[in-house]
Amino acid sequence: RKALNHELSKLFNEMWDVDVNRLMPGKDYTIDLQGKAGAAQQGDNAVQDSAARHLFHNVNEERLKSIKTFATFISLLDNYETSTGVAEVVTPEEIVENNCFLDAILATEVMKLAHEYLLKKKLAKPNLADFKYQLYDIWFQLYARKEGDRPDSCGFEHVFVGETRRGKQILGLHNWVQFYLQEKRNQIDYKGYVTRKNKTRPDKDDQVLSIQFSWKGSVKPIGSTFIGVSPEFEFALYTIIFLLAEERVTRETVKIEEYELQMVVCRHGQHIGTAYPVLLSTSSE
Repeated sequence: RKALNHELSKLFNEMWDVDVNRLMPGKDYTIDLQGKAGAAQQGDNAVQDSAARHLFHNVNEERLKSIKTFATFISLLDNYETSTGVAEVVTPEEIVENNCFLDAILATEVMKLAHEYLLKKKLAKPNLADFKYQLYDIWFQLYARKEGDRPDSCGFEHVFVGETRRGKQILGLHNWVQFYLQEKRNQIDYKGYVTRKNKTRPDKDDQVLSIQFSWKGSVKPIGSTFIGVSPEFEFALYTIIFLLAEERVTRETVKIEEYELQMVVCRHGQHIGTAYPVLLSTSSE
């Protein structure tokens, strides 16, 4: 395991502290962890279901819709064709929505901290319009998941919306708001939580979870996600690691609040391929 990155841990904790849009467990939402998920492989469709009920017992949607970054984020979730291999068509309205979302997050303290840090590292331009263009390119520029195919994917779609491959595999989908909204429409079936070796069960206030679920007919044996955090928080973390990275796959060990995480970011050329947190431990154990 890589040594803890103290510089990033300090920065990410500062971001956590200024993330005023984050929803609070037990106050703005409640989760219902239920049973521990059974063993499963990617592509298994008949896995045991250790959770009869939804993961999200309730979420304060009024609060979600009243926060600009969440509201603009939610408007992006229906802009994608989730099957890989099917070319994405980006309409002028969707470009406007992408820009509204970026404008909203760039106005937050979280993204200001990210921008300042990247400026110090000479990885971003000082002008906000240039920085926004850079973010657009990293996250929204389309590319083909497989070489030579039609442009069917982008970083935002993969990480925040989720994709399916040949109806057999779930790719991405590491965002709690998308999970909650899909679950509400009965598109997602939560199968239970996943624990790490010899670790105790998570608790309902945990803001990073490993879970198993099915979506659009496929099972994701293990998916990890932040819970309750704002879209700008995730966006900032993944962007920073992406821009600092040299390799195709980067894993940074950080400690945010009591969570020891491995942040995994994979690049697809100049764009984000995927990004997600892996829970290593929590200090409450």
